[in-house]
Amino acid sequence: VQAATRQDMTYWLQELQQKRWEYCNNLDAAKRDSRTSPTPSDFSKGLVAKDNPDLSILSQNASAERARNILAVETSPTDLVGEQAASQPAPVQASAINFSLKQWSTELKNSMSSLRKGNNENRKSVFYTTEEWELLDPTPKDLEDSMALEEKRKHLAEGSKGLTSSAFPFDFGRIPHKARRPLLKDMIGSSKNHTSSDSSPTEWCSGTGNKLVSELQLKYQSQQEELEKLKKDLLSQKELVRLLQQTVRSSQYDKYFASRLCEGVPKDKLELLHQKDDQILGLNNQLEKLNLEKDSLQQEVKNLKCKVGELNEQLGMLMETIQAKDEVIMKLSRQLSECEDSSSSPSGAVNSPTATCANKDLQELDRLKDNLQGYKTQNKFLNKEILELSALRRNAEAREREWQAKYTSLEAKLCQIESKYLILLQEMKTPVCSEEQSPAREVITQLLEDALKAETSEQPEQAFFKPHLVSEYDIYGFQTVPEDDDEEKLVAKSRALDLRSLSLSENREISAGVKWENYLASTMNREMMRSVELKNLIRSGIPHEHRSKVWKWCVNLHVKKFKDSTVPGYFQTLLQNALEKQNPASKQIELDLLRTLPNNKHYSSPTSEGIQKLRNVLLAFSWRNPDIGYCQGLNRLVAIALLYLEQEDAFWCLVTIVEVFMPRDYYTKTLLGSQVDQRVFKDLMSEKLPRLHAHFEQYKVDYTLITFNWFLVVFVDSVVSDILFKIWDSFLYEGPKVIFRFALALFKYQEEEILKLQDSMSIFKYLRYFTRNILDARKLTAIAFGDLNPFPLRQIRNRRTYHLEKVRLELTELEAIREDFLRERETCVEKRDLISDDEEDS
Repeated sequence: VQAATRQDMTYWLQELQQKRWEYCNNLDAAKRDSRTSPTPSDFSKGLVAKDNPDLSILSQNASAERARNILAVETSPTDLVGEQAASQPAPVQASAINFSLKQWSTELKNSMSSLRKGNNENRKSVFYTTEEWELLDPTPKDLEDSMALEEKRKHLAEGSKGLTSSAFPFDFGRIPHKARRPLLKDMIGSSKNHTSSDSSPTEWCSGTGNKLVSELQLKYQSQQEELEKLKKDLLSQKELVRLLQQTVRSSQYDKYFASRLCEGVPKDKLELLHQKDDQILGLNNQLEKLNLEKDSLQQEVKNLKCKVGELNEQLGMLMETIQAKDEVIMKLSRQLSECEDSSSSPSGAVNSPTATCANKDLQELDRLKDNLQGYKTQNKFLNKEILELSALRRNAEAREREWQAKYTSLEAKLCQIESKYLILLQEMKTPVCSEEQSPAREVITQLLEDALKAETSEQPEQAFFKPHLVSEYDIYGFQTVPEDDDEEKLVAKSRALDLRSLSLSENREISAGVKWENYLASTMNREMMRSVELKNLIRSGIPHEHRSKVWKWCVNLHVKKFKDSTVPGYFQTLLQNALEKQNPASKQIELDLLRTLPNNKHYSSPTSEGIQKLRNVLLAFSWRNPDIGYCQGLNRLVAIALLYLEQEDAFWCLVTIVEVFMPRDYYTKTLLGSQVDQRVFKDLMSEKLPRLHAHFEQYKVDYTLITFNWFLVVFVDSVVSDILFKIWDSFLYEGPKVIFRFALALFKYQEEEILKLQDSMSIFKYLRYFTRNILDARKLTAIAFGDLNPFPLRQIRNRRTYHLEKVRLELTELEAIREDFLRERETCVEKRDLISDDEEDS
């Protein structure tokens, strides 16, 4: 596109720079959006889905924007710009009346290229845009209409001579309005009115063109006649098929009545009937052949219609070509006649104006050539600049990725250094032996206060350079640093920094996230199914944004048989009954609601959103299982499930754990199943970790007092939140065997540290908090699912059966001892004041 003025050219260049600036800014914003995860739209269920983490987005460089505004040139387009300018014809000067042969040949080429087949591609460069041309294939209805119109035109055109362009059935309405050109026939007609004396070359060229057109018209008429013959043949074949169908129906009717009288009919008539049947079969075969022939004829008709459409298009293009050539010949003949007239006139009076006009034309031609060369040079320069800017942008993106990786690595190192710094300050802080404080102690105390001080935005310039390492709550809603004890606060913040460092290191390896995205994309149009691939993905951890979907699928997989046997609205019915009728478990449920997860913001106060959902699920479950009612520990299981599931799904998750995964009497008053699992776990400890088991036996340490709660609530409040949810991922998919795996893995993780302890008190004290110091979820998972193999479920079931009988015998003996004690207390006066543990609890 050539700009009309220099002002338009400047305006276009400025608009190009503005588009480039907006593109770079939008690209940076898109990258920042892609790096901020998880996004709120990824979540679908649960309390965690309601959270919208604050995302720090850097603003654009204000100084660069001001500089662009200062350097900008205020220009406005004088006329149409862009695609509108491209669609306008080039300006024509009034002085340029005569046209050169080169200009007319160029215009002719352009007119032909616009009608050439396949020219509807969008050939766009950096500065040149062309409109899209579209030549639609004619439909059969259009062809019939065009043929009818052709018949009418033939009758109207009889007896007339001259140019026969109106007899062509090419429909110019199929060309878009923007792509239409004024018919050159009209231009020729108008030029004939002005120069009627110069018509002899035109008539000669028109005769040649009319001859070609007549040949094409004859070819088209012959094909049209052939098409009419095929139509007539098709109608006759259809009539024959109809007659054959009537014959078949009458034959079947005769056969039906003949079969009723078959017993009393003579043999000759039976033979006649058989002959009729054979004739019917023959007619059916002939009918099938005719149907096949009819289909082939219909296909042939379609092909002929397509060919006719193509011929119409070619004919239209030839018409345009002939008209364009006629116009060129007309103008050339006019110029020739003018030259002859000028030569016949007196030479002295005409040579001077003719020479002047020729000089002006030559000067104008030279000026146009110079402009063309200048625009070509400018176009090359701008294209080169765009290529260089694209290369610079790619390099900048690569550097940005490298800087982002370095920033993540440095942030992880900073978390590690701050964690070690806090531990060092705690070690340097010595107990106060006197009222006087040394300067070193004052400095350490001040440093501790500064390290534990909550990060605020009161100093924006410092907050800009210092990354926000530890937030008040993690992504699950758990409080990262407690507020009461300074020493515990220091340890918690150090642990949070270490977790942050590990998460940053893991984020640099995005292979797990990519695998999950590919797997979910492959199951978009089908249901997920159990497979080795899915099991390995779940063991590596479900991404935060997909956990709701996968948990719900796992729960439905295990309780499908229960849900199929229930009516719609089952959960709401249970909840309504539990609220309206007297429920013995409701009192204990109310007491335990605020004690469930006090360090989680979703359950920290009576008005928290999770409290009401927790109450509803526990009440509905107590009404479904009156034998269990409510047991301490169920509230924590439901609280974890509600973080990613809705109320009804969390209810079925609790049903999965209590009624599908765990043995009977696991959460009853006797906790029989829990006691059995502790004995099974002891057997596995002696088998998988013999050194550690012997160490505990040597110092008489009963570690089941610690692990009992692990099994009862599936590690809730026993490990850090990141590891907890990875355990739950595998637990909901594979079942209770995962609890044994991770319980053994926790001991193996710190086996060497435990073996260094040489007295029972220090060992027991260490066991109470050592799981909170295990932060590397990847290493723990590798131990659980790699180092502890083989781990058959059949072995666990057999050991459960064995220990269940032993525990039942022990409980029976204890019950007998209790009854003897009660009888002895009634008979002996001295023991009447003694009471049992059960009576004391009641």
